[in-house]
Amino acid sequence: MTQLLEFNNIFQLPLLCLYLLAFIILLAYYFKSFSKLAFAKLKASEGGTPSVSVIISARNEALNLSKNLQHVLEQDYPDFQVVVVNDCSWDESEQVLDALEQKYKHLKVVTIQFQEKYIHGKKFALTLGIKAAAHDTLLFTDADCVPNSKNWLRSMVGNFTESKHLILGYGAYEKRQGILNKLIRFDTFQSALQYLSYAMNGNAYMGVGRNLGYHRSLFFNNKGFANHQHILSGDDDLFVNETTTRSNTSVEVHPDAFTISKPKETFGEWSTQKTRHMSTSKHYPTKHQFTLGLFWAAQVLFILSLIGLLVLQFDWRVVLGIFAIKIGAQYLIYGKAMQKLKEQDLIWMLPFLDLTMMAISPIFAIQGLLYKDHKWK
Repeated sequence: MTQLLEFNNIFQLPLLCLYLLAFIILLAYYFKSFSKLAFAKLKASEGGTPSVSVIISARNEALNLSKNLQHVLEQDYPDFQVVVVNDCSWDESEQVLDALEQKYKHLKVVTIQFQEKYIHGKKFALTLGIKAAAHDTLLFTDADCVPNSKNWLRSMVGNFTESKHLILGYGAYEKRQGILNKLIRFDTFQSALQYLSYAMNGNAYMGVGRNLGYHRSLFFNNKGFANHQHILSGDDDLFVNETTTRSNTSVEVHPDAFTISKPKETFGEWSTQKTRHMSTSKHYPTKHQFTLGLFWAAQVLFILSLIGLLVLQFDWRVVLGIFAIKIGAQYLIYGKAMQKLKEQDLIWMLPFLDLTMMAISPIFAIQGLLYKDHKWK
């Protein structure tokens, strides 16, 4: 018994130091970084209404185009066009787009024919869409996305100014029954909590192609996607990462400006999607990889050291007191941010969702490091 007590005493102090270190790091993330989004004041954008080109790249999206495209085409906005790049589709996309072109004169379709000797990715399709656009102000979304309101275009574009050339929006997923849907939405929320908060702090590192805007001049001044053309993904996050500055990026989180997408229906489909997205994060600058990795590491260290201290019979009142402060701070920041992004129904499952994502994120990260693919869809 004496030897056991001595063993416990030897490891209690270093474990307590690790516990406190993780605690301090997490509080710094909550209140220094994430609070920017959590306590942001929501208001509809009051900017101008420049002429806009909305660009959508679609491959075999006949069903989504027939259901969703009209919601983009019928936005409440004075002057805009919608450019759809029909990228080598072999379903009924051509027929769907032909019918819509007859009805909506501001729809422009760019068709890419399949060439066996030239296999290209989404970046090529988007580049053709950008070149075909009639206007310098560009807004991007996907065929499986629906604007959350008829003011989506107005809300996003209103953020463009003489100094703001890059606009980041929130791309949400439909709310459905089941644990998988909640995991997907929580993962999407937590990712948005990070990249939107970082952007609000003048340190943007990514955006999502489901809801993103920038000036065409920014695209061509950056030589398009040339620096990462060899990477399958990254038309959104890698492009944002290399073009953002502390002053040229704006964030729009008013609910009118959301887009809503159809979530994956099986864990395998979601895993493939996550792996593809994670495969681009290894190309982020070291500072962004470090800050993102540190947050995950602090979360894991906090839980493991908490369990270790309880096993070693350290004063449970101290251990659980610190834990209560951490959980209270997380509920405050996450709860406020979830209200902003209309994901507040997830708050009641926060501990479970948080622990689950902590456990499976390394799997996605490892798969992302090993990921190789030669087609974007």
